Amino acid sequence: MGTITPESIVGDLRYLQLLSRSFPTIADASTEIINLEAILNLPKGTEHFLTDIHGEYEAFQHVLKNGSGAVKRKVNEIFGHTLRESEKKELCTLIYYPEEKLQLVKEREQDLEDWYQITLNQLVKVCQNVSSKYTRSKVRKSLPKEFSYIIQELLHESSIEPNKHAYINVIISTIISTKRADDFIVAMCNLIQRLTIDLLHIVGDIYDRGPGAHIIMDTLCDYHNFDIQWGNHDILWMGAASGNDACIANVIRMSMRYANLATLEDGYGINLLPLATFAMDTYGDDPCSIFAPKMNFADGEYNEKTLRLITQMHKAITIIQLKLEAEIISRRPEFGMENRKLLHKIDFERGVFMYEGKEYALRDTNLPTVDPADPYRLTDEERELVDKIHASFMNSEKLKKHMRCLFTYGGMYLVCNSNLLYHASVPLNEDGSFKHVRIGQKEYWGHKLLLKTDQLIRTAYFDEDCEEKRFALDYVWYMWCGPDAPSFDKDKMATFERYFIADKELHKETKGYYYTLRNRADICDNILREFGVEPGPHSHIINGHVPVKTIQGEKPIKADGKLLVIDGGFSKAYQPETGIAGYTLVYHSHGLQLVQHEPFQSRQKAIEEGLDIKSTTFVIEFNSQRMMVKDTDKGQVLTTQIRDLEKLLVAYRIGFIKEKE
Repeated sequence: MGTITPESIVGDLRYLQLLSRSFPTIADASTEIINLEAILNLPKGTEHFLTDIHGEYEAFQHVLKNGSGAVKRKVNEIFGHTLRESEKKELCTLIYYPEEKLQLVKEREQDLEDWYQITLNQLVKVCQNVSSKYTRSKVRKSLPKEFSYIIQELLHESSIEPNKHAYINVIISTIISTKRADDFIVAMCNLIQRLTIDLLHIVGDIYDRGPGAHIIMDTLCDYHNFDIQWGNHDILWMGAASGNDACIANVIRMSMRYANLATLEDGYGINLLPLATFAMDTYGDDPCSIFAPKMNFADGEYNEKTLRLITQMHKAITIIQLKLEAEIISRRPEFGMENRKLLHKIDFERGVFMYEGKEYALRDTNLPTVDPADPYRLTDEERELVDKIHASFMNSEKLKKHMRCLFTYGGMYLVCNSNLLYHASVPLNEDGSFKHVRIGQKEYWGHKLLLKTDQLIRTAYFDEDCEEKRFALDYVWYMWCGPDAPSFDKDKMATFERYFIADKELHKETKGYYYTLRNRADICDNILREFGVEPGPHSHIINGHVPVKTIQGEKPIKADGKLLVIDGGFSKAYQPETGIAGYTLVYHSHGLQLVQHEPFQSRQKAIEEGLDIKSTTFVIEFNSQRMMVKDTDKGQVLTTQIRDLEKLLVAYRIGFIKEKE
């Protein structure tokens, strides 16, 4: 119990009085100490890190279901050579997709009762394995209410003991005879999935590009234990949900670029009809060829007429975006982005763009809504359209629900178990020192900069209308494309140039010094210290944001293992660059592993053909001694709780606090 004297607890008496309400007797406090001490000596739970999911909901959900290959590995460990490979594959598919797989089994299985008997026994063994590193209490809290008692009996009894063998068989036979086998199998499979991943970290960029960001958010909102470090695309959507019209225009433009209308229309009920009508009226005879969506996304999903309409809408919202961004740039000269107002540099008569003394031919010269005399003014029709879309974003209940989830479980960075997680960058100077960034009247850098930008994003969404909120609203847009924004950290976002100028020299976006300096171990150590993490063999920075070009030999492990970049290309748009289809970083009691995923075929093929994601595992760190809960952040919290309970015991025993009946 250590040396806790009466004198040492006098100052804590008010707190201990409050604690005594939860533990009103010596017996209660002692039992809790025993319970917490036991938890400290369990193996640490498995953490999974994912980043840059970009709406690829089928691949994301499958990775959660298969625990990045952990379920398959456990099935192999448990059943080894006692099951054929095809039988193990069938069992894994059942665990991933129980409802769908049961339907297929019923269509082909001739002796269903025998199949139920075998399968339920197999699921019990898998469930016993995955639950072994948790307390009974934690497992019990994870159980579905209707089967809680039965599952507990099955998990904590051994079929090896002769007296228990018949007992377990009777339970399973009764489940089958009472026609509850299907529901029980679904409950067991979901429990296995849940217990395989103890904590899920999403290191940014849930949104844009892929078709189902809203489905990913639905999954996360109901997930048992997770956190999110906001990526630049998430912040863009947060800005849109806060009412920043430039962010709204960017969100819609990205959706048109990747022919992804599902998230806006089906997910959030955003009414795109006014934009479609405006685009058809304005660009009816315009081929808008440079605004055709990326075909690897649109291919086969839309007919020619719909693709034509998306192309026109894409052009319409791009021009509106350029005007809306110019309004912010003019309103906020302190952002230093005057050089990103480019429409006035167009010679409309000659169809050329004038930039730094050179002329560049425009790829598209039909700009009927741009007035050469006042190029940044929205036409009356454009202003009316912006107001309608704005109202649609503000009135989406589903969007509000998902934003609340992002704010509640998210932030700009997180420190967890000696790992520092943030999506993109901590801006640096060329010499490796932290870059000082002026926001309002003050300068911020390093840790303080991420704290300040986190606070501004929250202010933009939650505050009532005032000057502070108006500034924060504009700053959320700056977070998307501002040179000194930690979520961006490039000299410019070349949206205009990429659309309108053929010369790729103007498309270049120069990254900040962070992206080269992060390869140095000493720089990573400085950043870790800045965020209160003592550099050591098990301390890491975990980033996403920049796809790792595995196909070109680039490695995700940098700075002698201090920094891990785990954007491996969940987004199909990046897969030609990366050559793979995403990474999962897995941190369990034996160490740190990087799981490299091949492209996911489809949910349907996974169910019907048992096609799992092919994954390759690389061991980054291996601990010969298992890491226990006491070695984690949670362990420190529990140790503090134990110390407080020990003080409460002393207070009871010397009469400072009276036990309650």
